Amino acid sequence: MSSHHQQFYVDGAWVDPIASSKLDVINPATELAYTRISLGNAADVDKAVAAAKAAFPSFARTDRDLRLAMLNRILENYNRRYNEIAEAVSDEMGAPLKFAREAQAWAGQVHLEAAIKALSSFEFSFDRGGTRIVREPIGVVGLITPWNWPLNQIVCKVAPAIAAGCTMVLKPSEIAPISGIIFAEIMHEAGVPKGVFNLVNGDGPTVGQYLSGHADVAMMSFTGSTRAGVLVAKVAADTVKRVSQELGGKSANIILADADLDDAVTRGTAACFSNTGQSCDAPTRMFVPRRQHARALEIAKVVAANHIVGDPRAATTILGPVVSRAQFDKIQRSIQAGIDEGATLVAGGTGRPEGLNSGYYVRPTVFGNVRHEMSISREEIFGPVLSILPYESEQEAIDKANDSVYGLAAYVSSKDLDHARKVAADLRAGTVNINYPDWDTCAPFGGYKQSGNGREYADWGMMEFIETKGIVGYGK
Repeated sequence: MSSHHQQFYVDGAWVDPIASSKLDVINPATELAYTRISLGNAADVDKAVAAAKAAFPSFARTDRDLRLAMLNRILENYNRRYNEIAEAVSDEMGAPLKFAREAQAWAGQVHLEAAIKALSSFEFSFDRGGTRIVREPIGVVGLITPWNWPLNQIVCKVAPAIAAGCTMVLKPSEIAPISGIIFAEIMHEAGVPKGVFNLVNGDGPTVGQYLSGHADVAMMSFTGSTRAGVLVAKVAADTVKRVSQELGGKSANIILADADLDDAVTRGTAACFSNTGQSCDAPTRMFVPRRQHARALEIAKVVAANHIVGDPRAATTILGPVVSRAQFDKIQRSIQAGIDEGATLVAGGTGRPEGLNSGYYVRPTVFGNVRHEMSISREEIFGPVLSILPYESEQEAIDKANDSVYGLAAYVSSKDLDHARKVAADLRAGTVNINYPDWDTCAPFGGYKQSGNGREYADWGMMEFIETKGIVGYGK
């Protein structure tokens, strides 16, 4: 066990918390604690923010080449500890080890690569007539990240913030904190100047809210639930700081009548179940033409049966447990609600999969004949639960897809690319995926409506940490 599990990283050094408050870190596959972390308080946040504030003036003046060299060193050290990161993610949130290596740890790697590419060509100043436009780092930034994609969300905030010239305080999720501690070790090993990157563990009501309202924090970047995001924004409003939020989702997946039904349903169901359904942009609402509905249920049922649930360390496992008892109970209530509301249970259901008597394991579940007004169609479940909704007309599918408080992602399948493009243009979502494309870490990521505001990834992420200054008369 790392000696740093119960420490924070502040001002370039590992430090003990100011007060002693500990939290068990639970392995969701065993329901047992496997290590402990310290929980910070307001005084710990003050110390970290002060370090970031002191480091900001000099770091903000660093040039592109220095920041590029720093990001490349971070990437080199990240790659050196890649397998250790994957194992930590598997232990803390239950990701199957293969998925932890190929998706979870990989996500952090490719975000570093995207930030390096973006910084290499980013315009920090340019002229518009006689005015010089200057893009400057906003200041000290607070970063709050979730448990479901820990490295993805840490790196897609930290790397662009460094590229922009900001200093920062990171609060990872206290549910899955160990990968964040390893990342802080990587930052130290890469020689990041003291005070530029700081980490304080803690819960949302204590550390998260205090950081969000701190007068010396210029901007907050938050990823998590819409409920928690509202609290962050309210606290941040008192100091009129910028808030960038990536929040919940209930993403629609419209399978058009001219799509390859077998392929579209198979891939859409697998995408819904990926990461045990714990992705904010998962395609959890599948719209299929009514005449193809019965066949879609048959296809989805087979996919669910092929998703082997079990020990994250077993080679055959596709889905591990969900992250916590609270999450398990919430998903069970949602599945029961779908049954009670009259949806057709096609696969899965309540309770653990057969043969699994402990661990937060959920049965991959498919509902058919889902009506738009049902809770399983409207509420974010954050588990491997797919709702399939039949539609009569294409416009009906588009209207129902858009009739949501969320607008993070959407999906469209069609053999006719022009047809898919036309439907994509009508969908109110921050990202629309046509025919399940490869993930693009240089595309803007973020949501409409209650899915948040601001955009992440590459240069889009950099702009969130930038202030724009106009120097009028510069060219006269």
